[in-house]
Amino acid sequence: MAALCESFTLCGLGPSGGVGLGGGLLALEPGPDPDHVLLTDRGRTATLFKVSDQKPLGCWSVKHGQIITCPVVCNFETHEYIAVHDDKVLRIWKNKDINLDKVFKATLSADVYRIHSLPNGGPVVLFKGGGVRTLDVLLEAPQQEIENIITDEVIKWSEAFMEGQQPVLIFTTEKDGEFFVYVRKLKMNGLHKYKLEQQELSKPLNFTAHIKNQTITLLCLYSNDSVYKFLIPLQQNTEEEEQILSKSLLLNLSVSGSVLKGTSFVVLDKDHIAVLGSLAASGEESKECLTIWNTKFQTLQTSKELPLGTSGQLWCYEEKFFFTHGKVLTVIMYKCETSSLAAAVGKLKDSQAPEVSSFVNWNTLGDEELVVSFQSQQSVALKFESKMTDASTTAFEDELRQLMSKAQMPDFQATIGCVITALINRCKTNPKYYPRNFLLQIVQTRDLSYSLCPDLMAVALEKKDVHLLQICLQRFPDIPEEITYACLKVFLSISEAYLQRIDVNLESVICYIDIEFNNKEVKTEIVENGFNAELEQDIWDTNTTKETHLTADGEFCPVGPQKAALLNAVLHSAYSETFLLPHLKNLPAQQAVLFLRYLYYLYVKCSEKINTTLPGICSPTINQVMDWMCLLLDAHFTVMVMLPEAKELLSNLHKFVRAQVRFYSELNKIEGSLRELQRLHHQKDSQTYSIEVLELI
Repeated sequence: MAALCESFTLCGLGPSGGVGLGGGLLALEPGPDPDHVLLTDRGRTATLFKVSDQKPLGCWSVKHGQIITCPVVCNFETHEYIAVHDDKVLRIWKNKDINLDKVFKATLSADVYRIHSLPNGGPVVLFKGGGVRTLDVLLEAPQQEIENIITDEVIKWSEAFMEGQQPVLIFTTEKDGEFFVYVRKLKMNGLHKYKLEQQELSKPLNFTAHIKNQTITLLCLYSNDSVYKFLIPLQQNTEEEEQILSKSLLLNLSVSGSVLKGTSFVVLDKDHIAVLGSLAASGEESKECLTIWNTKFQTLQTSKELPLGTSGQLWCYEEKFFFTHGKVLTVIMYKCETSSLAAAVGKLKDSQAPEVSSFVNWNTLGDEELVVSFQSQQSVALKFESKMTDASTTAFEDELRQLMSKAQMPDFQATIGCVITALINRCKTNPKYYPRNFLLQIVQTRDLSYSLCPDLMAVALEKKDVHLLQICLQRFPDIPEEITYACLKVFLSISEAYLQRIDVNLESVICYIDIEFNNKEVKTEIVENGFNAELEQDIWDTNTTKETHLTADGEFCPVGPQKAALLNAVLHSAYSETFLLPHLKNLPAQQAVLFLRYLYYLYVKCSEKINTTLPGICSPTINQVMDWMCLLLDAHFTVMVMLPEAKELLSNLHKFVRAQVRFYSELNKIEGSLRELQRLHHQKDSQTYSIEVLELI
């Protein structure tokens, strides 16, 4: 079910709008805060708005005679803004800057099509010839040669994603009525080209895409009033010259004899899309409107007439639509709920769902889909449990696997939750039964949450199944603070000897931890490219690995690699300080000291490199380490001051932090000089050998 909610005007677009958008809106991009948007007009100006207050926070313009030629974006890592004017001139500035003529400037060697800013991957620059560079690489040599990948083709649309730690760029081109898709994986420098299957008497008007499970889903709005879907796998063994992508119909934009002539669209969730266009019935005048469609059941969910007209552009951020309406920029909030047949056809009732599942064969759907509510899922699970009470373990688990295999089921996550509930209930009635591998398989392969299976972690804590607890902490977004604390206490209390005999995921520690091998200290240094020859040894199979000697200087890890990996999972878990602090106060003093030693060790490790980032997968960040360190000290400071074994640790921690404060204070003093050096470096690109003496005052 989807609905449009309240609307309001963000700003005016005409000459009297007061925000420099008289030339029309070129683009709208997310700002540095979820409540901020960055507007670029078709001229000289970029404006930062706070949406909730409908107020501009900043406005910047290039000089008369210059034109901003692609949308201005925010670098989410540095909170700087990036613009390109006159196709090749790059500008970078911060909030405090006023005059763009005085900010950083670089002239590039090729025309820029668009800049995409990724929250965890930095800005990516796409050139009109198809070349791609990250901003960091581009700034190292702004005049570097940019390759031309496309010939006689024109880029129509582009988007960028993060797949794990890998930035991925996709863009479409057009040549002589044929459309092509390019997929570029930046870190692997891989490029794949595809050709879209042609549609008779129609052509693509607009594109959008999303990525999940190593597959890009490209959606195309065609001129025949339909939306088609193309699937593009990222895993390609070879770079074939050109593959043809087959399309499948996702949605027909027609209802009750009326047809929507769409101009732009966005994806809201897996079952809903929003389309902006003109809705026309036979013999009636067309009306511009904003619509939300259910793609699963092929229904129009809601629409809103826009009598003042639009520019045909539609943006969507933070559950809000943005579009021009007459001479203003309008914002409409919306909500989407879990799709069900009753909601799709407007027959949703508050009564309980029927206990018998029904099948629907709708002509517009390609396959039969099981329609069943969450309540009926629970009913099915309870009936299934009672029927299998006396069944053997093998038969019981086989039946559950068959239930899970029905992947076309809506509310599929609820079904998986019921499967886990059935397993946990059997564990409670039969203490000797514990399907550890089955539970691990489910948690690792399904997108679950704590609320779907609340008893799972309680049983894992009872069984001291630390591997399952580790996976849950890494994957569940809604774990209560009480359970997070219980996991921490179990991890700290279990002996290192026991942990060495069980499976634990060590990906978060193997690249940086210091270990003891054959009774000799082996310090594994952090290396920028993540490689170290010492890591190539099979150090985990030795039977002589012992717990590293507990030192208070942070040089060696105070816990073994297995315990460190478990503690890292706790550090990654989301929490509220208000609810976690009372539980942390109950942590035994010795365990609190051990945990603080490990946090101090991580803090020292993070500080060894300029980027303060530990190598490895899911390694803790310095912010997570500092937050937990402060939280632990708040909970146990009085006790730690009284403990002799904590005295040296607290003293070393104080000295280390004080030294860092002094270091950053000294850096701040020379910040102005460093900025001047950077400015001089960019102004002057000497082609001959020279020696320069610069005096820092």
